[in-house]
Amino acid sequence: MTNKINTQIKIGKLKLKNPVMTASGTFGYGLEFEKFFDLSKLGAIVTKGLSLEPVKGNAPQRIVETPAGMLNAIGLQNIGVKNFISEKLPFLKKYKTPIIVNVYGRRIEEYIEVANILNDTEVEGIELNISCPNVKKGGLQFAADKKAVEKIINGIRKKYKKTIIVKLSPNTGNIEDMAIHCERCGADAVSLINTIIGMAIDIKTRKPILANIFGGLSGPAIKPVALASVFKVARKVKIPVIGIGGIMNYKDALEFLIAGATAVQIGTANFIDPLTCIKVIKGLHDYLKENKIYDINKIIGTIKTE
Repeated sequence: MTNKINTQIKIGKLKLKNPVMTASGTFGYGLEFEKFFDLSKLGAIVTKGLSLEPVKGNAPQRIVETPAGMLNAIGLQNIGVKNFISEKLPFLKKYKTPIIVNVYGRRIEEYIEVANILNDTEVEGIELNISCPNVKKGGLQFAADKKAVEKIINGIRKKYKKTIIVKLSPNTGNIEDMAIHCERCGADAVSLINTIIGMAIDIKTRKPILANIFGGLSGPAIKPVALASVFKVARKVKIPVIGIGGIMNYKDALEFLIAGATAVQIGTANFIDPLTCIKVIKGLHDYLKENKIYDINKIIGTIKTE
């Protein structure tokens, strides 16, 4: 008799069949990938960021390839939360995979309202993108403002009873302090890292290649930074940490789990190979089987520093 391998993990109230999630902004609304594989095999689907009203996003050029990564300045283009519920959710909910909606706003009130709208739907959790500029603070990122983050989490928690994940930015100083703060405010988990600010210049025109000048750097180039951040944060908080940043294969995913992540999100790799998530899931299962580890939770946070 062969011992059955358990790959289930828990994030707040969510029970995931495996620790592999999609990263917001790289998997569309989920349905774009259903022609490539069965979405029921994923641990969770994290949609692209949704706001209260539809957003057109930035002017082109919005994406630039870089050595070992890419810069994007999409501008959080989306169809709006209500259109998502009416147009996308009916098709997504047929899959046996938790749906997590990435939420953002330009004001604290917008975060709260979007969460309230999602409260009575089949969406099982939200991921708060606090890397957005707060228009009331002259463009300062919410991620740099602990009081604003507290108001967002507390405001949402008054009515929203499902899982709340906060996505942390590496661009605002001490990410560990913000993770601790989110935990104290009632977040069920934190995900990190969001993209790193970068830019590219056309040497012929001497102009920035991105119309927005700056963009978010993602891909293998940021993996060491993301891994270090996950390791630091996982030692400081008791809530689950979700690792994001340059995960291209199961070995990368394993590094994050060993560093202390309970789950991982696959992002830029989806653009290169739409089957990456499935390959990572299989790779993790095979690794556990080969090493006679029958519960994936047994490797979380097992890093040896001495």
